[in-house]
Amino acid sequence: MMYPYTYGTHPFDFVGWDGFHYPWAFSIHDFEPITGRLHQPPPVHQTFEGHNFVICSFVPRKYDYHPLSIPAPYNHSNVDSDEVLYYVDGDFMSRKSVVKGQITLHPGGIPHGPHPGTVEKSIGKEKTEELAVMIDPFRPLMLTQDAVDIEDESYHTSWQINVE
Repeated sequence: MMYPYTYGTHPFDFVGWDGFHYPWAFSIHDFEPITGRLHQPPPVHQTFEGHNFVICSFVPRKYDYHPLSIPAPYNHSNVDSDEVLYYVDGDFMSRKSVVKGQITLHPGGIPHGPHPGTVEKSIGKEKTEELAVMIDPFRPLMLTQDAVDIEDESYHTSWQINVE
């Protein structure tokens, strides 16, 4: 059976609310992703889901533990969403020249994945210390002028193989 339980006041009903008090908090450091013998798809990193978006947390974790596994993620296209990734800290195995605080945007339908050479470099690695947050909105994002102003105009060339 189900029984109703009614609170005397709403959880948001308090004096002096300045818009920055959250009645619930979740630290990314408490997130535990699913790991497996073979590479797990991005939804195993999903932390929150809203009506038109999901938020994924990429945290320190063991890589795939099958002896023949390749830890680097595979190339893919998000057909249902854009992908915004905020690199918080750590070593991003699948990306070269990604720095702490960088934000990347991969529009829906555009193939993306690990940089050349990172797949081979990932073989034999046991864990990652990366910390990143990904937002996948289910409607196309519109870039603001602020975003355009900080764009790394050479980012699209980061997938090219440099022959030296």
